[in-house]
Amino acid sequence: MTDKASPGYADIAAHYRRLIEDGSLRPGDSLPPMSQVKEEFGVSITTVNRAYRLLKDEGVTTPRPGAGTVVSERLQVASTGAARLARIARTGEKYAPGETSVDHIAHLRSCHDPQVAEILGIEVGDEVIVRRRVFVRDGKPAVAAFSMIHSRALADVPELLQPQPFDRFWQEIYTERTGHVTTKSPERRTARLASSDELALLSVQAPENAAVPVLVLVNVFHDDQGPLEVWEDVYAPGLWQVEGEKP
Repeated sequence: MTDKASPGYADIAAHYRRLIEDGSLRPGDSLPPMSQVKEEFGVSITTVNRAYRLLKDEGVTTPRPGAGTVVSERLQVASTGAARLARIARTGEKYAPGETSVDHIAHLRSCHDPQVAEILGIEVGDEVIVRRRVFVRDGKPAVAAFSMIHSRALADVPELLQPQPFDRFWQEIYTERTGHVTTKSPERRTARLASSDELALLSVQAPENAAVPVLVLVNVFHDDQGPLEVWEDVYAPGLWQVEGEKP
């Protein structure tokens, strides 16, 4: 590393987290010895040890006799929506290693969520485009992802009502066709009780009427005409979510 300021342990952890997310390091692969990382980043062995301990605590890596620190076989970390976009920009890959998506739907429906209506600048009951998919990692549902898109986008991207995934982020097509550049607000994190539909999508077995808390991440996109899209990512219980927006 030639940066003037030495990276901290969180920066080093983020570096290896991105390599794992992008598939450069796969489950079972060994991370470099700490002495090598110390030299590469120009930091103390204590800093490297803290970075490796952070990855272990997150469930990203695990110690293995004779192999040192290796990438966990079943990762307990799920990507954020922002991290997915960053990965696509870096690698062109829509999915992380061992990941795919299922249960795709797309339709027009009335918006009965006052918060979503307020964000999109519409009235409760107005129609929005709803696209849904479930990200599956290593055979297990990890994230139920919902996109609520302002109906004005249909005039330029009618394909939004087709359930199959786009080959690239649909907003890129929108920008090409309209000249309107989209921007994303900072990602928001909250927690709430999951609906019965969300529990079913995530294959969570719970007693009837049980209260199951889930982590929810919200991303909002705008163009020069106003709010365009709201993302809600609902995480399966037991999964970690870590910061992944930085390139």
